[in-house]
Amino acid sequence: MSNTFAIAWKEIRTYFSSPMAYIIASVFLAITGYLFVRSVSTPFPEASVRGWMTDSLFLFVLWSPVLTMRLLAEEQKLGTLELLMTSPVRDLEIILGKYLATIVIFLVTLSLTLFYIIFLFFYGNPDFGPLFTAYLGLVLYGASTMAIGLLASSLTNNQIVAAVIGFGVLLLLTLLEQASEVTSGQTAQFLAQISLTGHFRGFARGVIDTGSLVYYLSTIVMFLFLAFRNLESKRWR
Repeated sequence: MSNTFAIAWKEIRTYFSSPMAYIIASVFLAITGYLFVRSVSTPFPEASVRGWMTDSLFLFVLWSPVLTMRLLAEEQKLGTLELLMTSPVRDLEIILGKYLATIVIFLVTLSLTLFYIIFLFFYGNPDFGPLFTAYLGLVLYGASTMAIGLLASSLTNNQIVAAVIGFGVLLLLTLLEQASEVTSGQTAQFLAQISLTGHFRGFARGVIDTGSLVYYLSTIVMFLFLAFRNLESKRWR
């Protein structure tokens, strides 16, 4: 585990030493801030975060690929991945270290939105339960998109290509919910079940659905496993 934390710490330091980190975080907070203000500026405002969180899910289609595109693609381009793989570090530790770094960066950025919660408690009397479940759902949703982005980064040595692949997969999984609404029968149920956004609705309403929880955790494990196997296959090329 020490190797995993060492890799994660290296990625975190590299990220926060770049001005791009603060630009991306500022853009994220600016957009979510606008969505929050819009959600509480209605004639009948709701003392919750459900509105801006649901509207901000689409941000992850762009943010996650940008955040993860360099993790393995840059290592492959610079030739440092071969050095890393020949060192006494296991492939699983590389994947988990890279992924852990993105999760920490994601959580640090997301924690800045807690100002909205303070605002809600200052001007209203929100229910803590739905606030907690909404943030839990957003963390699981974001963690799933980061795992998909990491897999995309492992497939190529070009960061732009990795971002495009991640964007395409996330866009598809995001639009499946809309596709389920224009279909019917078992097809609609199937599309709704594999949609990333569809499983967030329950968390936003204050419900921790076991099926949605299993879906997000399974998505994270599946895409990290695929990234691990892809990295492992590079040893034999």
